Amino acid sequence: MQDEALTARVGLRIDVDTFRGTRDGVPALLDVLATHGIRATFFFSVGPDNMGRHLWRLLRPTFLVKMIRSNAASLYGLDILLRGLFWPGPNIGRAHGELMRRTADEGHEVGIHAWDHHAWQAKSDHMSESDLDREISRGVDALQGILGSRVSCSASAGWKCNETVLAAKQKYAMRYHSDCRGTSIFVPDVRGETMTPQIPVTLPTYDEIIGRNGVNDDNFNATILDSVRPDQLNVLTIHAEVEGIAKRELFDDFLNAAAARHVRFSPLGDLLEANARIPVGRIRQGSVPGREGNLCVQANARQTYE
Repeated sequence: MQDEALTARVGLRIDVDTFRGTRDGVPALLDVLATHGIRATFFFSVGPDNMGRHLWRLLRPTFLVKMIRSNAASLYGLDILLRGLFWPGPNIGRAHGELMRRTADEGHEVGIHAWDHHAWQAKSDHMSESDLDREISRGVDALQGILGSRVSCSASAGWKCNETVLAAKQKYAMRYHSDCRGTSIFVPDVRGETMTPQIPVTLPTYDEIIGRNGVNDDNFNATILDSVRPDQLNVLTIHAEVEGIAKRELFDDFLNAAAARHVRFSPLGDLLEANARIPVGRIRQGSVPGREGNLCVQANARQTYE
C-alpha cells in the first residue's frame, strides 16, 4: 500500500464563470469526477453572464497576447466570448440552478464565485464598501436560495481581492475563502483584525501556461503533476469552460495520470480541516506569470512556477 505520508494531496477547485460553462461544462465534469470517485469544490457565478464585455480588454497588449497564445476563440467558443457584449447577458442561476443543486447533491462542496463575474473583475478594485457589500450579498443570497442551504465558502472572480473585500466578506461568517494566489493556508491580518482563513491557489491554470516555455497539450498534464509535492500545499483551479468542454479529454487523461502517481484529490474545505494551526499572514496586490493585470497574492509567498 502506498505510504500515506508520500501521497500528494491536491485541493481541486472548479470555477464556473459563464452560462455555457454551467450548462455544458458542469454536467460533463460531474460525470468525469464520478467516474474517478473524486470530490471537488465548485465556485459558481450566479447572476448575469456578461463575459463578452472582456473583449474591450483586447486593447491591452498583454491581454491580447494571452488570448492569441491560448487560442481563446477555439478554447472558449464565440458564445462565451460574445455573451453580454451588446445586450445584458442571461441570468445563470435562474436558468441552471438545478445543476448547482445537483453538484451539491453529488457530494461536492459548493461556494460563491460572483454575482456578475465580469463586473467583479473589471470594477471591484474601485468599488465603494456599499457597492462591494451589495455585489457580494446578491451572489450569496442567490446561491443560498438556489441550494436551500447556507453558503460556507467563496472565491473572488479572477483573484480580484483586497483588504476592503476581505472586510466586506466577514459578515457572512464563512469557513474559508480562496481569493488569492500563494503557497500556504493562512489567516489574513487586516489592520490588526484577523479575517476568515484563506486557501490560496498554488498551481497554474491552463490558460496561464499553455503556449509558454514549450508547454502544449502533449506535456501540459505532466507539467502540472511535476509541480505537485507531498510536502506542500497543492491547490489546482480548473474551469468548467475549459476542462469541462474543449479540454475534457485532456482533463480525464490528467486524472488518470494523477492516479498513476498516487495523487489524491479533495475539496478545499478538507484541506482546512487538516490544518490544526493556521499562521497569520497578509495579502497584497501582485502578478502571476501568464495572467494579465494585478491580482491578490499572499504576501511573502513565492510562486513556484515560471
